[in-house]
Amino acid sequence: MNRDQALAIVKEQLTEHRFLHTIGVMETAIKLAEKYGADEKKAELAAIFHDYAKFRPKDEMKEIIISNGMPVELLDYNSELWHAPVGAYLAEKEAGINDSEVLDAIRYHTSGRTGMTLLEKVIYLADYIEPGRHFPGVEEVRELAESSLGKALIKSVQNTIMFLVKKGQPVFPATFHTYNDLLMKTED
Repeated sequence: MNRDQALAIVKEQLTEHRFLHTIGVMETAIKLAEKYGADEKKAELAAIFHDYAKFRPKDEMKEIIISNGMPVELLDYNSELWHAPVGAYLAEKEAGINDSEVLDAIRYHTSGRTGMTLLEKVIYLADYIEPGRHFPGVEEVRELAESSLGKALIKSVQNTIMFLVKKGQPVFPATFHTYNDLLMKTED
């Protein structure tokens, strides 16, 4: 599937604002992939589909999580997390994407996971720093991304955890594990 076909499929599922975000994530992912040596075509495709399920009804997402062997503990946390694993599932079932690396990059773009692949890191970070994002701390992460993928990822996950803690919201365990894993493995 080429870029135009992928964008046409995704555009039907998103608001105009979220589609513009998707374009920003796609462009950022391609740049990060080129800079850090990830597969640019896979980064492009994963970025295009990363929010594919973002606006699906919560009941539909909940049913997909339960009936397809996804971690049901997801349902105990903010529903903002749900669209990532559900999006990977739907990208495969509805759009015919069968590349496991692309699907995992979609699946883990909100929570992260231990042992993230280079492609997963690129998509996670591209979603965080795309040019349309404006929130405290994003500029620092953008600057870090210029010289260190690892340091930028650590700071983005740290910012996410701190944001949730300050709001008194629970933090999904995989996100804590992602932070620890990145912190212990990043050398640059």
